[in-house]
Amino acid sequence: MSQWRSLLLSQLLCFVVVQAEAADPEILRPRVPDELIEAARAVTNPLPATPDMIAKGKALFEGKAFCRACHGQDGKGFGSDIEPGSLKGPLPRNFTDQEWQAARKDGELFWILKNGSKGTNMASFIPQVLTDEEAWQVLLYVRSFGRQ
Repeated sequence: MSQWRSLLLSQLLCFVVVQAEAADPEILRPRVPDELIEAARAVTNPLPATPDMIAKGKALFEGKAFCRACHGQDGKGFGSDIEPGSLKGPLPRNFTDQEWQAARKDGELFWILKNGSKGTNMASFIPQVLTDEEAWQVLLYVRSFGRQ
């Protein structure tokens, strides 16, 4: 096979893999009920995205809130201790996905932390695990994955 054909084939395979990952419309479907979505989208994070606040969010993500267990240390939505194929239903969200980051408003993410996400394994964390302020700090850290 010529060098050009090999290069073209490898680029085509990369394109197909990227398209397959981004093609799942379920990932971009809002998790907040229709009758509450506008109110949730109107809520903004009251905390500034300072390095200190993001660091606090990271500590919570990796510790008390145990987000890392499902979303992974890299935020790609697959914890390092989860065996591929062992989960049933939707995988945890990939926080590095730029399209997902752009589609979700902070208020929606806060609503999910407070109420869970029906149809997924995402449980509610506020107030059982996190305070409101801690949840906002975690969300600042989640947003940092989209800037990497």
